[in-house]
Amino acid sequence: MGYFERYLSVWVGLCIIAGVLLGNLIPSAFQLIAELEYAHVNLAVAVLIWVMIYPMMVQIDFSSVRDVGKKPRGLILTLVINWLVKPFSMAALGWLFFKVLFVDWVDPSSANEYIAGMILLGVAPCTAMVFVWSQLTKGDPNYTLVQVSINDIIMVFAFAPLAALLLGVNDIQVPWETLLLSVVLYVVLPLVAGIFTRRRLESDSQDDRLNQFLRKIKPWSIIGLLSTVVLLFGFQAEVIIEQPQTIGLIAVPLVIQTYGIFAIAYFAAYRLKLSYDIAAPACLIGTSNFFELAVAVAISLFGLHSGAALATVVGVLVEVPVMLSLVYFANRTQFLFKH
Repeated sequence: MGYFERYLSVWVGLCIIAGVLLGNLIPSAFQLIAELEYAHVNLAVAVLIWVMIYPMMVQIDFSSVRDVGKKPRGLILTLVINWLVKPFSMAALGWLFFKVLFVDWVDPSSANEYIAGMILLGVAPCTAMVFVWSQLTKGDPNYTLVQVSINDIIMVFAFAPLAALLLGVNDIQVPWETLLLSVVLYVVLPLVAGIFTRRRLESDSQDDRLNQFLRKIKPWSIIGLLSTVVLLFGFQAEVIIEQPQTIGLIAVPLVIQTYGIFAIAYFAAYRLKLSYDIAAPACLIGTSNFFELAVAVAISLFGLHSGAALATVVGVLVEVPVMLSLVYFANRTQFLFKH
């Protein structure tokens, strides 16, 4: 691992602190950046995520993608976790904590909105950050691409009905612009750019040109990740300072959900005897969330200052540090998959 990757948890921690401090010191600057959005997709964050993903897309060898079908178990594991386990466990945990365990600390209307926000996170499987987790665990980039693509296709048809079922609402208004624009920005465009770049470099007469280019652009993935963390925490800096107790209450079931889902998926991957380069990304895909979509739907359904919107934002705050700990755990236990 390079210098940046080796100490990534340290850099993320520093960026979290920097984001909160800057967000409180210069809130107007972050407010200006927050207003740069289209269809609830923040364009500044989209650019940074693009910077994260593009180097990974260049690594994808499409001549190998066709072989993914020979190893279907990793794909099946991801789909089962994402669509048959995670949404329902998230709803159950939300009910347990805010209707039973935290009932004395949260008023009923707020509790319902927090549960709704958690459900929206649970029914939105991750699209963009998956490529980061896959790279950090040395996952198979071709397999990861196929997993993300199939999940995105299912999400177009399953997100609204599943969210409506769990929320008990009949007329969920899915912001299709947000969903489709996010998929285009975070998957399609970087993928097309990656294919074009790889083909140009492979056709070059210099044999090592592709590897040289990959070495040069690899640090940009981490730079994009760290910059995104600063922005996300800067956007919510005032809320973090003003409502620390509420954020802590929401974070508890979200953290339990994340570690719990990963444990289920990791054990299943071990029992299925998956290779590590498929098992680790498959489990991390099933664990992380498409927070951009969840935030957008929460705002459109419940309002910008609702408890549901706050819960989805807490999901953003929790995800990066928790997922990094899971990346570390996966890398330290990869010997388990040498069957």
